[in-house]
Amino acid sequence: MGAGHSHRLYRHGHSPVHALPPHTKLAAVLAFVIVVVSTPREAMWAFAAYAVLLAAVAYAARVPAAFLLKRLLIEVPFVAFAVLLPFVAEGERVDVLGLSLSVNGLWGAWNVLAKGTLGVAASVLLAATTELRELLHGLQRLKLPPLLVQIASFMVRYGDVITDEMRRMRIARESRGFEARGIRHWGVLAKSAGALFIRSYERGERVHLAMVSRGYAGVMPVIDEVAASRAQWSYALALPCAALVVCLLGWTL
Repeated sequence: MGAGHSHRLYRHGHSPVHALPPHTKLAAVLAFVIVVVSTPREAMWAFAAYAVLLAAVAYAARVPAAFLLKRLLIEVPFVAFAVLLPFVAEGERVDVLGLSLSVNGLWGAWNVLAKGTLGVAASVLLAATTELRELLHGLQRLKLPPLLVQIASFMVRYGDVITDEMRRMRIARESRGFEARGIRHWGVLAKSAGALFIRSYERGERVHLAMVSRGYAGVMPVIDEVAASRAQWSYALALPCAALVVCLLGWTL
């Protein structure tokens, strides 16, 4: 995990949030999501307060609102599911604009939308201020099982390699006049998928042999040991601590 690997969600910057050690940001986001999920759905004002807290983090990280909103589109399938809940859920019903909707379904839809959107927004902010390599280091620092960290590391490293291999195979097919137009071309695409699998497997075997020949024994060496000071932990945990206060008020008010 020594080489850098940027991703599209990352936004290069030099803000205080960017400078925080990755494991502190991972712990802060996890704690924030747990607090948000634990908030009663009836405390609607609390979710607005969480949104303000995330907006403050985005401002401190110098992440534009357009950047954040564009990447929130990933939750569109969950939005579609939430929209259907008032129509399919059972229980007491209420008329809204001439439509008979379930009260439990409306609350369920609000619960999914509010908590899901806040969780996705927090994750997007984490990805926008932390490179993938740093995220893997953070997971390793938080004592995640080493095997899972290695699997994630290899997936990140060779995802682009396999994507590039798919692009070359597509160009090769198109240069020979092939164009998938219907079900009768599925056979060619299936053979291409099989060839891609074999090539990826062979590449993995070569990489493994190269690693073993260089002394790999099942554990990746830690190149950058990043420690966090008490001030950095305090700065990172300010978000979940403030959210916890809001959550407690949501349960008591």
